[in-house]
Amino acid sequence: MIVAMLSSGTMGVWAQNQVEVHLGADIVSNYIWRGQDMGHVSLQPELSVGWKGLSLSAWGSVGLSNKDDAREVDLTLSYETGNLSFGIVDYWNDGDGKPYFCYKNYNTAHSFEGFINYDFGPVSASWQTYFTGSDYRADGKRAYSSYFELSAPFRLATCDWDARFGLVPWKSGMYDASGISVTNLSLRVTKAIRITRSFELPLFGQVVANPASRHFYFVFGLTLKAI
Repeated sequence: MIVAMLSSGTMGVWAQNQVEVHLGADIVSNYIWRGQDMGHVSLQPELSVGWKGLSLSAWGSVGLSNKDDAREVDLTLSYETGNLSFGIVDYWNDGDGKPYFCYKNYNTAHSFEGFINYDFGPVSASWQTYFTGSDYRADGKRAYSSYFELSAPFRLATCDWDARFGLVPWKSGMYDASGISVTNLSLRVTKAIRITRSFELPLFGQVVANPASRHFYFVFGLTLKAI
């Protein structure tokens, strides 16, 4: 799913006056999303188009080392004004064998999430809630699974760092949470390695702890940027 620096991840939102296009891909040793293990070694491409704060992005993930890893395609429409950004994400994966163009209640692999994020400077805060799609409780009623996250980026020793704290505020099968649960404590470091005068290769490492599930992960990855 989208590492959305909110996730999925990884989605840029701009407030430029000209149309900008971003195309790139991450290769990661593990696919970890909001403290959850989503897959093994994966290729995660992203395409984004932005104009005057409005952004439309497509992000995907496909397993490279395990044929059983689900394929995923996420679409995000978002808007940024000042320090505030908000939008909608359409998540889809083929883990249940359901086709992409199937949106029937109780028979769709899509999940739609609304999000809002505010950047306070040293810390940004975001809230995400699933409002329709495949997010249901055991009794068949909509679960409205939600996630709250604080993010603190900083620079240290010529590297870019990002510390995150994420929690699920109530019971959710989507996050395998029985109630309010801290599901994501993570620290990521990124260093761009210069290959030529015009080409850099960003490398990153990330440690992720999920206190709710008692799992711990270490992720290594690299970013390829075409545009």
